[in-house]
Amino acid sequence: MPIPQDVTGDEIDQDVRQELMSLPKTLAEDVARNLVMVAQLIDEEPEKAYGYSRVALRLASRVAAVREAAGFAAYANQKYSEALAEFRAAKRMTGSVEFWPVMADCERGMGRPERALAMAGEPEVQKLDKAGQVEMRLVAAGARRDMGQLDAAIVTLQSPELASSSVQPWTARLRYAYADALLAAGREDEAREWFAKAVEADKDGTTNASDRLAEMDGIEFVDAADESDTDADAGFIQEPSDSEESDDSEDDEDGDKA
Repeated sequence: MPIPQDVTGDEIDQDVRQELMSLPKTLAEDVARNLVMVAQLIDEEPEKAYGYSRVALRLASRVAAVREAAGFAAYANQKYSEALAEFRAAKRMTGSVEFWPVMADCERGMGRPERALAMAGEPEVQKLDKAGQVEMRLVAAGARRDMGQLDAAIVTLQSPELASSSVQPWTARLRYAYADALLAAGREDEAREWFAKAVEADKDGTTNASDRLAEMDGIEFVDAADESDTDADAGFIQEPSDSEESDDSEDDEDGDKA
C-alpha cells in the first residue's frame, strides 16, 4: 500500500522504535512507516488502517508492537476474532495484561458476554492500572446488558470512580455508561442527571452525552449551514409543533425558534 513520502517512521513512539531495532534497518523503517499509517488512520479510516496493519504484520509478525497494532486495527473494523488472536499474541510476547479489557470486549463482540464477564473476575484484572480497571468495569457492565441484566449492569458501574468529583480521562465515559444504563432501565430523571455530569467531564467530546441530554430535553441539533434562518441560536432548535411547521415566517416574527 502506498505511503506518503513525508511519513518517515520517526513519528512512532520511542518504545516501539526500540522494539524494531531487532530488525534489519531497512525492514525496520518499512514497518515503522506502516505503523505510523495505522495510527494516523485508525479513527477516521479504519479500513485503510487495517490494510497497513496487515502489511506490517506480514513484515514483522514477531514484534509485539506490530501484533498490538494489528489487534487494534482489526478491533476498529469489528473483526473481533482476529483482534482477539492478535491481542493474545501480544500478551504472550510481552507478559503484559494491559490488553485484558479489550480482549474481554472482543469476547462480547463475538457474542460471548458470559466469557467477558468471567474475564472480569480473573486475577489479571488486579494487575491493571486504574484506567484499565475502569475499562474492565465498563466491559463487564456491557456484558451484563448483553445478557439482559440491566440492574446488574447499573450496580457494576457504581464504584468509587463513578462517585468521585475529580475528573480523570475515564470519567466522562464512565458517567455516560451509567446514564445510558439508567435510561435503559427506565430511570429517566437519574439518567438525565448523569448525562449532565458526563457533559461536565467531557471537555474533549469523547462521548455524545450533550446530544443525548438535548434529546431528553426535546431539543434537536441541526447543521447551522443548513439553516436559512440566520437568527437560529447556537446551532440547534426546539422541535417545532405542526402549526409552527406550517408557517415559517410566523416563526420568525413570533420568536418561536430557540
